[in-house]
This record gives sequence, C-alpha cells and structure tokens, in this order.
Amino acid sequence: MTIAAIDVDPQRTFSPLCPEELPVPEGDQIASALNAQAEFATLRVLTKDAHPASAVWVVDSHEQMLKPLSLPNADLTWVAHAVPGTDGFKTIPGLPAVTDYDHVIWKGIEPDLHPYGACYHDLQEKLSTGLIEWLVANQVSTVIIGGLATDYCVKTTALQLQSCQQFRVIVNLAACRGIDPDTIEKACAEMQTAGITVVPNLEALRANL
Repeated sequence: MTIAAIDVDPQRTFSPLCPEELPVPEGDQIASALNAQAEFATLRVLTKDAHPASAVWVVDSHEQMLKPLSLPNADLTWVAHAVPGTDGFKTIPGLPAVTDYDHVIWKGIEPDLHPYGACYHDLQEKLSTGLIEWLVANQVSTVIIGGLATDYCVKTTALQLQSCQQFRVIVNLAACRGIDPDTIEKACAEMQTAGITVVPNLEALRANL
C-alpha cells in the first residue's frame, strides 16, 4: 500500500503571521502535525495558492470580501493573498523546503481563476492540475490530508480526490485549522457523507491505516 500525505496550502497567508490577508486562527501551528502524518507516508505533496495581486476577484478590504461574482471560475471576492514573492506566499515555519517534497501543485496563477481544490485549475473541474494523475502513476492507494483551511481548500481537495474513486481519503483534523466552527462542522459532515474518513488526531489516524 502506497500512502501519500498532502499538505494543502499551509501558507503564511492563511495564518496570524499575515493578519492583513486571510488569517486562519492557529494556522501557523500545524507544521508538527503535518510532519507527523507524513511519517506514515511514502510520498509527500505540497499545494500552494499562487495568486496575482491584480486578480479579478481582489478587493481592497475584508469588509468587501465574500461577495458573489458572476464569473465562471471565481465565485467570491477576496483580499489579495498568497502573492508569489510576498511573505504570505511562503509556507508556515517548521515545514520542509519546497524542494524536499515529492510533488508540488501551484494553483490560482491565472488572474481569472480562483480554485479551492488542488486537483483542478477551474471551478468546473475540467482542467486538471495533474495531481490525480501523479498519484495514480505512483500507485497511491491512500491519501492523508491536512492543511488550511478545513472548510475551504482542505474540504474541496478531499472531495475531489474522493470523487475520482481511485484512493482511500483520510482527513486528519489535528493537521488542519478552519475559519469558522459552524462551517468546519458542515465541511466534516459533507466529507464523511462522501465516504471520506475524518479523524481527530494522530492516534486515530494510525488506527485507520
């Protein structure tokens, strides 16, 4: 059985280290849990948001965020975040260098695309990032997922991987942080309904492998 650990967007932009961007509470505190779950895996994948500062969905303030957009591949407004070359683009402290991962996915590079999941560049899920194909080519049977944020990119990535029916998908909540307790709870319920195994900690993860 080949296991891959996927670190979904563990970037400073989604942590209190970058309070003007999209800080997820305790988003900078998951590195040790991500490293621990990677010990169970043969392969380790990193995904990163990589957005232009002038993307079509960018607004000037947090008060203007989460407004619906009538664009095919950008559904909501957000403040600028995860811009390559900025501090927010970097991974949180305690993680390996990018070159120490086995595979890296950069997403949202085009100014009119704002995907959440790591498997597709577009919201219609027609344009593959190559993640699924890479996992299949490496004969991965199980994926362990952690990262930021539970209720957005972690959830969407897990659902995308589950929907292709190629892998057993496990989400380790100890290696995740989310934005809001209500949406985290809904995200966990949605993932479980889809057949994803959601575990609270490393011990439960070990028991489910």
